[in-house]
Amino acid sequence: MSSSLSFGPDVSDPDAAAADGPLSLCAREPRVAADRLVAAMVPPPRFDAVRFATYAPAPDQPSQSEAVRVLEGFAAGLTDPPATGGRRGLLGWRRRATKAPATARGVYLDGGYGVGKTHLLASLWHATPAEPERKAFGTFVELTHLVGALGFQETVRTLSGHRLLCIDEFELDDPGDTVLVSTLLGRLVDSGVALAATSNTLPGRLGEGRFAAADFLREIQTLSARFRTLRIDGEDYRHRGLPAAPVPHPEERVTRAAHARAGASLDAFPDLLDHLARVHPSRYGALTDGVRAVCLTGVRPVRDQSTALRLVVLADRLYDREVPVLASGVPFDRLFGEEMLKGGYRKKYFRAISRLTALARDAGRLVEP
Repeated sequence: MSSSLSFGPDVSDPDAAAADGPLSLCAREPRVAADRLVAAMVPPPRFDAVRFATYAPAPDQPSQSEAVRVLEGFAAGLTDPPATGGRRGLLGWRRRATKAPATARGVYLDGGYGVGKTHLLASLWHATPAEPERKAFGTFVELTHLVGALGFQETVRTLSGHRLLCIDEFELDDPGDTVLVSTLLGRLVDSGVALAATSNTLPGRLGEGRFAAADFLREIQTLSARFRTLRIDGEDYRHRGLPAAPVPHPEERVTRAAHARAGASLDAFPDLLDHLARVHPSRYGALTDGVRAVCLTGVRPVRDQSTALRLVVLADRLYDREVPVLASGVPFDRLFGEEMLKGGYRKKYFRAISRLTALARDAGRLVEP
């Protein structure tokens, strides 16, 4: 995902830094220019080449094949120009000449981690017959950051000309985001923008177990009504027939690998967690720009929930960019305690474990046999 960004004064050019030793994520303070945020809203590198044809539905999971069929039809329906009177639009509702009705105007992919929801969402983006500048793809946190950088009205104006908005990892973690996103998507639907989203939570249950959802039930129900939900069942494809999380490496081996590979970063895990608290999560992608491998020493269980949620966002950005993670300390399936894995954010934590485990397997090629 390209962006216009700069780093703090302690960071030089990544390639130049590689010649002198490993990079350090803790030394980076990325600042992304607001005028580049929308242009950067495209599928990340891991999903740049995916298509519906490259999605491999599990034979014993018919919901996966059904999702492909529905999404292909959804993409084909986006050939109609927006807001034309008297024509049948997406999902069966009839467009009006003046204002599109605020009914179902999108698809919502719900399912466990590792069933290919992001693959399908990116495939929909690629299959939509519109110029890249008329369709946007971003995570939920990137969308909220866009509003913070441009302002609500400017975000509505900028995205209203789009044919499609894809939102990955759709998670509402606080009441303010509930109202903000519900209002934003309502305005975009009214202007003719089609929506697609992925999440581990059904739309009608957003916020459950996280805040007083009853106080915002109306906003949540209104948001839910804008999507047709597609349930996608199946096991995590990243772990089909594969062993458990790799055993962590000795610290000296991690350090040696970081020095041997150009573009690798090397940080102590506790220091990195402290640094993440000083960088907005929307900038974690820019934090890893130019990094070809992440090496961490002293990985330990995370006890604080705020810290854990920041780590989840970093794991998502590393996975999107296919950055292998080599670590010493505890294995990644022991990052979050039992209480966290039973709480309201459990699906986020399981996703992070799944993705970090996959990246740890990828990192096996960084060390000698």
